[in-house]
Amino acid sequence: MNSTTSPFGIRDFRYYWIARIATTLAQTSMVVIIGYQVYDIARGTLGMSLREAAFQLGLIGVAQFLPLALLTLVVGWVADRIDRRWVARSALALECGCAVALAWLTASGTISLPWLFAIAALLGVARAFASPALSALAPNLVPKEILPNAIALSSIAWQGGSVVGPAIGGYLYATGHDVPYIASAGLFGVAFLCLMMIRPVPRPEMSKSPPWIQMLDGLRYVRRNKLVLGAISLDLFAVLLGGATAMLPVYARDLLHAGPEGLGHLRAAPALGAALTALYFAFRPLKNNVGVKMLIAVVVFGAATVVFGLSRWMPLSLVALGVLGSADMLSVYVRQSLMQLYTPDAMRGRVGAVSTLFISGSNELGEAESGFLAALIGPVVAVVGGGIAAIVVTLLWVRLFPQLRNARTFDPPSETALANAVLQEKPA
Repeated sequence: MNSTTSPFGIRDFRYYWIARIATTLAQTSMVVIIGYQVYDIARGTLGMSLREAAFQLGLIGVAQFLPLALLTLVVGWVADRIDRRWVARSALALECGCAVALAWLTASGTISLPWLFAIAALLGVARAFASPALSALAPNLVPKEILPNAIALSSIAWQGGSVVGPAIGGYLYATGHDVPYIASAGLFGVAFLCLMMIRPVPRPEMSKSPPWIQMLDGLRYVRRNKLVLGAISLDLFAVLLGGATAMLPVYARDLLHAGPEGLGHLRAAPALGAALTALYFAFRPLKNNVGVKMLIAVVVFGAATVVFGLSRWMPLSLVALGVLGSADMLSVYVRQSLMQLYTPDAMRGRVGAVSTLFISGSNELGEAESGFLAALIGPVVAVVGGGIAAIVVTLLWVRLFPQLRNARTFDPPSETALANAVLQEKPA
């Protein structure tokens, strides 16, 4: 691999980046419409109360999370054992099939809550395989020296797609309820073709130990590497407690009275803030005190969540969500850089699967927690209380994981140090 100062100077990374943004556009467009359809059917067709409908949103989060929780050890091992390109391609094919099914069910008027829950679970299976494979593939495409830049650019693709995808979904849903699913199917097809253009990458050597031991290696490595454990667990608890995205349909329909178009704006606002932050870091990467800056960002994330929860003015709500997304992006940027740089390539799939479990736990379970809590105490109290809890967790993590606040730079460890770290994980 030739040395270059920009990941875009590498052909395969360009195809990877296009696949990343197309996939994110399709996924976020579908997710926002699935959530709105669930809430709309619950409130309109079935006549549920606001709290009962919020509970259904929580169930959607559970439906997407359970496959990931059950498959974590398997998908990580698959991402390290099988060609990561084909793992990701297969997952995208399944997501494309889900989009086609939703389009047909919606167009025929047979869409219902059971169908939405079943397809949400299938999407959870696809994402469980796609996420560790794609995250482990990216470091194989660029030199280690520019990996933080590649992570920032990959985050731009993800966050940029998250900016446009929800808005597109909301606008297309207003023109035809099946249209956003048709568009998502096309985007998944584009992503699949781009992944087909990526040339073979080096395959890491796996140990000769039994598969079940290899599957557990990722858990052992994360448990003993306090820097990686602290970074991904902070994201888990902060977003699990402070996640407000599950309540966006409630705010759009009943509190801000903005409708599906407004829901698209609300979903796009945090991603816009995140995309701008990722764009900045792609050209001006962090160099000093990365751990402290990540901790501060999570505190800002919690504070912005509180402001959003209390707001009843659409412009203020959008600004709060934008700040929330920007702070979350800084945290993601630091966490992903540390995790990729401090993990040997032979274990990136398994460690990535554990990270995906934590991240999905914070997102899907965060949505479930928000939905269930909103059903008990109301959506506003749930969102505001969650933001406060995220701040408290961050302050606690400062004491529990001093490795986080002591992380100064992204200077990668030597290959010898990584090899020794792997040897320490092997059972006696």
